[in-house]
Amino acid sequence: MKLITQFELAAKSKTELHALLREVFNELARSNPDTHQRRNALASIENIQREIGSRAFAL
Repeated sequence: MKLITQFELAAKSKTELHALLREVFNELARSNPDTHQRRNALASIENIQREIGSRAFAL
């Protein structure tokens, strides 16, 4: 899986972010330990969660 960046996430709606989070989580569950796919999934999940969190405080 490719890394999903903050820049890509900024253009998505909250609903799209939650759907993407679920999709990436499933990719993480299917990945093998110590692979770049797993590292990218983990980093993507962090980026998605950070974007969702930043919108919770936006006015």
